[in-house]
Amino acid sequence: MMKKKEMVGARTRKTITNVIVHVFLAVLSVVWLFPIFWVVLTSFRGEKGSYMSTFFPKTYTFNNYIKLFTETNVLNFPKMFANTLIIAIFSCAISTFFVLAVSYSMSRLRFKARKPLMNVALVLKLFPAFMSMIAVYYILKAMGLSEGAMIRVALILVYSGGAGIEFYIAKGFFDTIPKALDEAAYLDGATKFQVFTKITVPLSKPIIVYTVITTFIAPWVDFIFARVICRANAEYYTVALGLWKMLEKEYIDNWYTAFAAGSVCISIPIAILFVVTQRFYSSGMSGAVKG
Repeated sequence: MMKKKEMVGARTRKTITNVIVHVFLAVLSVVWLFPIFWVVLTSFRGEKGSYMSTFFPKTYTFNNYIKLFTETNVLNFPKMFANTLIIAIFSCAISTFFVLAVSYSMSRLRFKARKPLMNVALVLKLFPAFMSMIAVYYILKAMGLSEGAMIRVALILVYSGGAGIEFYIAKGFFDTIPKALDEAAYLDGATKFQVFTKITVPLSKPIIVYTVITTFIAPWVDFIFARVICRANAEYYTVALGLWKMLEKEYIDNWYTAFAAGSVCISIPIAILFVVTQRFYSSGMSGAVKG
């Protein structure tokens, strides 16, 4: 009888604990989603200005989105969007290649400088990247990459140049793939490149997807480096600089709701990228389990 009561008490305590955890997670999700919900509502708000007396808009309109893409004489949002998309795509492709190449080399190859390089990379990761932005700017200026159309090239170089140092997470994933698969392929006459492309890559889709998403988001949302390199060249502004410009005192009254609409618009490419790559993540996980 006592054992039965103890079992009932344990189940009751477990149920109460589960309820508390679920309530806590529900509260966190509401806190996390509230700013997003507010930005979306503001993007459809018909009233102008940043001072609002009600949480919900009194009138709803699509004019804020229309304004973003039509009133380009003051703030050219389509141009900024195109600049950011070009920079993000090229940076993503180059950075993904660098990260995967360095991580695979550190995981599979053995050479004398391997451990010292990993230690140096770990130490460098402790320092924020923006500490070097002044030096980076003067290097780019000396190379003639700080003016005109070369600003896009400069930003791509900045975002992708140091990507290889982010190899630790991908290396950890590559370490989980059995080396016996590589050795079996070598016995069949495969080269290292064939082993990487035919065996490692198909089993590494989750980490490739993670790398693609993170290397795309970084230039897409960056403000500091873009501000330093673009300076007053509004023609080459990214969306982060454009949205920041909308909040300046001479624009905020007329562009505040358009700023909210722009915030919604810049989330669309990231959402599309995640949806497109999600199936590769799932198939990669199932392939890794089967392997």
